Amino acid sequence: MLEKFSKWKAERETKSPSYDVGTENVPKHVAIIMDGNGRWAKNRGLPRVAGHREGMKVINKIVSKSNEIGVEVLTLYAFSTENWKRPKTEVDFLMRLPERFLSIELPKLIEENVRVRLMGSTENLPDHTLRAVETAVEKTKHNTGLILNFALNYGSRFEMVKAVQKIVEKAKDNHISVEEIDESIIASHLMTNNLRDPDLLIRTSGEVRLSNFMLWQLAYSEFWFTEVLWPDFTEDHYVEAIRVYQNRARRYGGV
Repeated sequence: MLEKFSKWKAERETKSPSYDVGTENVPKHVAIIMDGNGRWAKNRGLPRVAGHREGMKVINKIVSKSNEIGVEVLTLYAFSTENWKRPKTEVDFLMRLPERFLSIELPKLIEENVRVRLMGSTENLPDHTLRAVETAVEKTKHNTGLILNFALNYGSRFEMVKAVQKIVEKAKDNHISVEEIDESIIASHLMTNNLRDPDLLIRTSGEVRLSNFMLWQLAYSEFWFTEVLWPDFTEDHYVEAIRVYQNRARRYGGV
């Protein structure tokens, strides 16, 4: 019986459910941990970079669907501060992906009124990576539609340490008193200072952890985990996550 249930669950996860989403209670900010590229490639006897290449193709579909259903901010965890520990060949490939993605998709992003944004440290990023992202940010800065926020060389602990350092410097210079430091002050010094906190976090591949991603901002977000690997993630899976969100009651610690 347990074996049959596991098989049914696996089939359900990998099939694209035919869901649609209404206009009511659509999350304004969706954050996604795009996980499972390496396992997708390994399952097919391919090098890990093949999974990253395939996963890149999913992004434009999710961006278009986000635009269609009224999501205002889409934050994608593209590369963490811990990902530098991976093999150099894989890191080099990952550092080329923004350039490859934007060289193909930037005209479409401009046409769809998408504004590209970077969240993370620019330190250690190769010139070609930084140049590609900065070009996209510049060319889309006047767009007024969906904000596509790439978390690149991002780590939440690093972000919070930097925020604390900035606040301490202001306190030392008497620009702010210790008594004034509250949640709003801290939030205003984070990399998301001009964005609302995510309403919904999605993580693919079956892993159930945050992996140092937006630890402050996700305090009251709704979480949706799926065993679907990122390269297999479809618009229908995305809509399923939105539908689940729409049927949850967010209480923010209340009743």
